[in-house]
Amino acid sequence: MTAIPAHSVANLRDLGGTPLAGGPTVRPGLVFRAGALDRFEPDRDPAVAGLGIRTVVDLRTAAERAERPDRLPSGARLVVADVLADAVSGSGAPAAARLRHVLADPVAAEQHLGGGRAQAVFEDLYRDLVSSPSARAAYGTLLLELADPAAGPVLFHCTAGKDRTGWGATVLLSLLGADSEVVSREYLAVNGAVREAFAPLIEGFTAQGGDPEVALAVVGVVPSYLAAGLGEVASRYGSMGVYVREGLGVGDEAVRRLRTRLVNSPTPPLP
Repeated sequence: MTAIPAHSVANLRDLGGTPLAGGPTVRPGLVFRAGALDRFEPDRDPAVAGLGIRTVVDLRTAAERAERPDRLPSGARLVVADVLADAVSGSGAPAAARLRHVLADPVAAEQHLGGGRAQAVFEDLYRDLVSSPSARAAYGTLLLELADPAAGPVLFHCTAGKDRTGWGATVLLSLLGADSEVVSREYLAVNGAVREAFAPLIEGFTAQGGDPEVALAVVGVVPSYLAAGLGEVASRYGSMGVYVREGLGVGDEAVRRLRTRLVNSPTPPLP
């Protein structure tokens, strides 16, 4: 797990080096997670351009993609995997897909997310990341891309790289054999980078009278969010392996390919 300094891409991390049960690690240079690529500038970030990324999996909504389209690394192809498509077509886009808009309106934020409601909203979001059809299709797509050697190095992202991307990293690392402590550590490790990236918005929000606790609940991640997603997996499927096979439609052969590709020594048994 390595944070990659970048000027124009927020919260960029190589999942390579993540320790897995029994001693192996995730191979470096093959799977990256990040915030959106809408401000990526190869000239400012030659190290990022040099990662050799060949596939970008965009987990954002259509509105997010239209408002802030990705700037792809040279030679990369784009795969759209809209996690929140069902939520957007129903009651409206969740806060995770409207971070900048939420932090621009302290009055509305207090009305909808104040009084401790922000954490409950995000916990519900994580349950939807497990159960909604669009989320299951999106994460199935992500895993199949990662299992395909022809995809080359893969970068997956949402807007801030913390919720939709964080759940994707959780599923992947769990599937590869990371224990719960390692998964949680990687999940929470993005807080500093995300808060730095959104610092001007947070400062503007609080300067207008916004509740700092609401801002931090929206911009950061906390253990209860991850616990909500993992709890949904346990209650609906019983295990991460069954969730991947039955919920995401990723079969055992694809999981074996994914492990062969991403794990740098003998792989653990299927969960």
